[in-house]
Amino acid sequence: MPSAPRPQRILETALYAADLDAAEAFYGDVLGLERAARAGERHVFFRLEGAMLLIFNPAETEPPPAPDARLPVPPHGARGPGHLAFAAAAADLDAWRARLEAAGVAIEADFRWPNGARSIYVRDPAGNSVEFAEPRLWDFPG
Repeated sequence: MPSAPRPQRILETALYAADLDAAEAFYGDVLGLERAARAGERHVFFRLEGAMLLIFNPAETEPPPAPDARLPVPPHGARGPGHLAFAAAAADLDAWRARLEAAGVAIEADFRWPNGARSIYVRDPAGNSVEFAEPRLWDFPG
């Protein structure tokens, strides 16, 4: 097999939620992410530093695109809860916990990994697992 370049980083990641209004309120209002786009009941996208978070309604993305679709994105979707981890500085984790609790978001777990990194876990309105973790969890700086 010929040598090929390796992917540099994750550009976008997707979660699935049937209720886009609830997802938009959670990621936009509670977490404060910048909304980049919304297309009816199909999707809502959020911009982060160097990456995009895509929230799709699986009922709208699982069917194949119409033959005359402007953008022939292949069908995709997932069932059941997914997982996403946001990088959070150690000094910010207590503030994140307070912000989430003030918004009525239940803390599912708050613990330290064997390497000492801390993670806080919550659920978004669709049941996806959302983690706030120190980057050193994976030996990244920050």
